[in-house]
Amino acid sequence: MQRVLSPVPIAVIGVLVALLALLAYGLAQNEPDRSLDRALARGEREPAPALELPKLGGAGKASLADYRGRVVVLNFWGTWCKPCKDEAPLLERWHRRIRDRGATVLGVDMLDVTSDAENFIAEYGLTYPMLKDRDGDGIEAFGVIQYPETFVIDRQGRIAAIRRGPVDDSFMRSSVEPLL
Repeated sequence: MQRVLSPVPIAVIGVLVALLALLAYGLAQNEPDRSLDRALARGEREPAPALELPKLGGAGKASLADYRGRVVVLNFWGTWCKPCKDEAPLLERWHRRIRDRGATVLGVDMLDVTSDAENFIAEYGLTYPMLKDRDGDGIEAFGVIQYPETFVIDRQGRIAAIRRGPVDDSFMRSSVEPLL
């Protein structure tokens, strides 16, 4: 005797398969863009994505294009990020070391409360320029998924190095100094 499945279990199985397919598609579409990392791994320097954001604690906007001709250590951070707190003094020391050599550290506060960011800057005595990314434009453009993340941009506006996580003196010596 042959047993026939009723339409209800078949429909349930069909819905589950469709939901799993939708979940897989959603996960694949939310993967961060790692094309910059792949280019560096091949020894290629891709142009840095365009980025224009409001100045933190000041009026107006600034963009990466404003820094063309300079080496830029572009650091994405947040006040709630413990590694960001740990690396802030190191970035300030390096900014002071490189600013007269045609380079700068450029901070981008991500998805943060402005007053918290301003307090962070004051607490750590940070003097390098800061931008405010309240909408996550930098996340999209640079594929940022964790904090901190740092991109070294050469004088031609190309990505020369990436650190996904906190920087240290060794990274700065090997990735920034040769560009000066």
